[in-house]
Amino acid sequence: MMALTTGSLAPGTLAPREKLAQSGVTSLTDTELLAILLRTGAGSTSVLHLASDLLAHFGGLRGLLAADTAELEQRRGLGPVKSAQLTAVLELSKRYLHEALVRGSALESPQATELYLKSMLRDQPHEVFACLFLDTRHRVIAFEELFHGTIDGATVYPRVVAERALTHGAAALIVAHNHPSGISEPSLADQAITRRLKDALALLDIRLLDHFVIGDGTPVSMAARGLL
Repeated sequence: MMALTTGSLAPGTLAPREKLAQSGVTSLTDTELLAILLRTGAGSTSVLHLASDLLAHFGGLRGLLAADTAELEQRRGLGPVKSAQLTAVLELSKRYLHEALVRGSALESPQATELYLKSMLRDQPHEVFACLFLDTRHRVIAFEELFHGTIDGATVYPRVVAERALTHGAAALIVAHNHPSGISEPSLADQAITRRLKDALALLDIRLLDHFVIGDGTPVSMAARGLL
């Protein structure tokens, strides 16, 4: 079994795996967690130094996990295997959040809803409009990205949203879109399309429960703002 090579550690300093076993996973820094995932360094570079260098280059965990495979493999110490591991970690986190959301109730778990939508949309380079389709008990039926736009907008067609809702047999919807600028504030156009969607869906007896705007911070709920 391959050991976790950390290089020279200061006297009395625990290796990441030992620290995890002794103090729990929350005691580890981002560098130490990444080192455990990578397992080995590169040449004379220890795995802790490799992890630290990667986080510095990509600007932290978010930038590292959002990087594409080609970009990852260009970094010294990251071949196809380690790059695949990092890509798999991000996908696993998305699937975990999706499973947590599907097993619960979107309305009773607003934090799970926000986390899932943020994980799916925040790092998209262009604006994406997506829907969570819900049943009569507001449990998730499906998630779909319906419209893809440019860096500053996406055209949304209420008729298409309504058709997909009918296809899924949905009784209610939560919609969301991202702002690639990172600013979560709903624009006047966002408010206008929300009203159009609500009116169009109401004709089919389908409720629009919320419209989330995803940026760098906490997603903005238009329902909570009184804009729905």
